Amino acid sequence: MTKIFGIIGNPVKHSLSPVLHNYWFKKYKIDASYSIIDTKEGELPDIVKRIKDKELSGINITLPYKQKIVPYLDVLVNDAQLTNSVNTIYLDNQETIIGENTDVFGLQAAYLKEVDDAPKKNTLIIGAGGVSPSVILSLQKSGVKKITIINRTKEKCIFLKKKFKNLEIIEWESLREKIRNYDIIINATSLGLKNKQDFEFNFEPTKKDLIYIDTIYNPLETKTLKYLKDKDIKVFNGLNMFIYQGQKAFYLWNKVNPEIDDKLIDLLLSKLK
Repeated sequence: MTKIFGIIGNPVKHSLSPVLHNYWFKKYKIDASYSIIDTKEGELPDIVKRIKDKELSGINITLPYKQKIVPYLDVLVNDAQLTNSVNTIYLDNQETIIGENTDVFGLQAAYLKEVDDAPKKNTLIIGAGGVSPSVILSLQKSGVKKITIINRTKEKCIFLKKKFKNLEIIEWESLREKIRNYDIIINATSLGLKNKQDFEFNFEPTKKDLIYIDTIYNPLETKTLKYLKDKDIKVFNGLNMFIYQGQKAFYLWNKVNPEIDDKLIDLLLSKLK
């Protein structure tokens, strides 16, 4: 019987997860399909029930449901437990609905392993939404000690500080002024996402050796990323993070560690042009 997987979120039509997973299903001759599942917030319990009833074999979750899905799950494990943020769900052999987080691995595998002297880096996370706890944990696991967060709604930052005690918070109004203080800046908001609004100002002046990471991969270059790239700043879009988090999710579901090959990269890039 064909296994059915999918992704939920809002917005979610921009997601390349179906392209990624269906490529691997075909490559490894797994009888399965993966699609976008349009889901309203009120339908989250029904989605979980479909996994329990084995109509769905597993799902990925993107914004804004990474935390909203948690109350309907049986158990959070590993990084999901540490962040209270879930992006991968499956049913285990004991019929338990498991919530896991592969975003932390995705960010580490894609970018943070390449950061030199991580403990000395002064890092700013922009945004306190669903992916932000994963960004904080991945930075901590990589040895980064000075982590600051900024968000339009300060209350969300305060909520995160209860979980991550050493987090520093700055006011949204001071973003333009303080941007020059950081060695690493990570955009964990939806600003710059395809058909969404972008930052209202250019990131200037920044440190010349700044590393800028955008968790967005569609478009490949947000306005901010392109601006910094043109200034010869080291920039990363969210594509590699997306691929690595998908690789781990695929393994959790299928117990196959899929290869990230050139053909896959070319296929994903062709969908982003």
